Amino acid sequence: MASPLDLQEQEQLDALKAFWKQYGNLITWALIAALAVFAGINGWRWWQRDQGVKAGAMLDQLDQAARAGDAQRAGAIFADLKDRYPRTVAAGQGALAAAQVQFERGQADAAKASLQWAAEHAPDDEYRSVARLRLAALLLQAKDYDAALKALDGATAAAFAALAADRRGDVLLAQGKAADARAAYRQAWQQMDPKLEYRQLVEAKLTALGASPAAAAASGAAAASAAGGGQ
Repeated sequence: MASPLDLQEQEQLDALKAFWKQYGNLITWALIAALAVFAGINGWRWWQRDQGVKAGAMLDQLDQAARAGDAQRAGAIFADLKDRYPRTVAAGQGALAAAQVQFERGQADAAKASLQWAAEHAPDDEYRSVARLRLAALLLQAKDYDAALKALDGATAAAFAALAADRRGDVLLAQGKAADARAAYRQAWQQMDPKLEYRQLVEAKLTALGASPAAAAASGAAAASAAGGGQ
């Protein structure tokens, strides 16, 4: 004769069987899905590391070609790098390195293409902004002013805001828009770290346009002093 404990255990077992019969498949698939996600995350991380290592090796080859002044080889390696590993930081770095040596070797169109790719596809906003700044400089040299300003519109990294404003001033000045250029240079000067020597160049540009920051500050101080004395 079964004891009350045996009957209780049997009831619990029957309840468990009923529960598993009703929800077992759902639980199993949920567990499989969770494991698949976990495996996918680990796989993705491994894939990223693997991609980064391989892309880094190609970047080393590209840098060697760039240091040797071999624009053709640097461009070929970059083309392969961006096709194989477009989402890596190395691809963005490679675009900048390739563009530099291409420009130095007189391959302006190739340099623009490399920078355009980085401006649109580099995974990091800083690299995209640097690419756009350099691209704007090439477009300014080619007197393609509208395209240069458009390139600068996408230079959104905060660290390069002052340089973007300065380059915008260069483009506007080349267009003959002196007032707009002064405003852009003034913005660059105000945003730039006073310790940077480049800020002196921006100040020189403002002075040449009759908007010396030092003169403006002195004028403002004199006006404030006069207003204070009149009270």
